[in-house]
Amino acid sequence: MAASRRLMKELEEIRKCGMKNFHNIQVDEANLLTWQGLIVPGNPPYDKGAFRIEINFPAEYPFKPPKITFKTKIYHPNIDEKGQVCLPVISAENWKPATKTDQVIQSLIALVNDPQPEHPLRADLAEE
Repeated sequence: MAASRRLMKELEEIRKCGMKNFHNIQVDEANLLTWQGLIVPGNPPYDKGAFRIEINFPAEYPFKPPKITFKTKIYHPNIDEKGQVCLPVISAENWKPATKTDQVIQSLIALVNDPQPEHPLRADLAEE
């Protein structure tokens, strides 16, 4: 219940303020634990595309981090073939309950715009 209240508040903030690189946010009001949206990176080579992501929040949110999955395939060293992403801010050891969803999305956009080959999920791509 606390997760739903917080997520509703965060969603309202994001929709009110808008985010330059995150659009088309879709949330089923009956299930606030799953969000979908489009990441629109600003840096080449990813600036030519839009990538659908899904954010799944655990019932224990904000005490446990959300999981992000890319639904659109992307050729990126920090995102695997299944769409799973290596994003330090949402790792279990780094997660802080005060972190808000917009901060997570900003971190994700920064990672897509500026790949981190030193923390690859796809070592073959990191070497390119």
